[in-house]
Amino acid sequence: MNLNEIKDLMAQFDQSSLREFSYKNGTDELQFSKNGARMASEVTTQVAPATTAVAASPVVSAPSTLVESAVEEAPAETSVAAEGDVVESPLVGVAYLAAGPDKPAFVTVGDSVKKGQTLVIIEAMKVMNEIPAPKDGVVTEILVSNEEMVEFGKGLVRIK
Repeated sequence: MNLNEIKDLMAQFDQSSLREFSYKNGTDELQFSKNGARMASEVTTQVAPATTAVAASPVVSAPSTLVESAVEEAPAETSVAAEGDVVESPLVGVAYLAAGPDKPAFVTVGDSVKKGQTLVIIEAMKVMNEIPAPKDGVVTEILVSNEEMVEFGKGLVRIK
């Protein structure tokens, strides 16, 4: 399943009266829910029988209201080049560094993160997509600012 097909399904689900949606096809699995406090789904792809890798793992939320954030946080300033792996945006949208205007940032430079912990949210087609940490580590750099428009593949956070 390609990204455009996923986006199309998300848009149709968001505009429908359905409360939950589930889709399985071989190596792809997709789940949407408008129920509960934490609404999430994961798209996972099995690469080989011996190893399972998360190829595109956005956590997709379909809240009934948009999360708008007024947290102003500039990308981290570093005197030395930051080390670590870059977590890239899996889709085009607006990046939010916090869950709401009065909420603290998901992560800051120097924070320890666990695999699966939310790093940023990307709003695409009125759907909030939580971007999880791909591994345990320490945030060495935040590469986007709050409410910045991001493209597919743009670096969001660097984790060492």
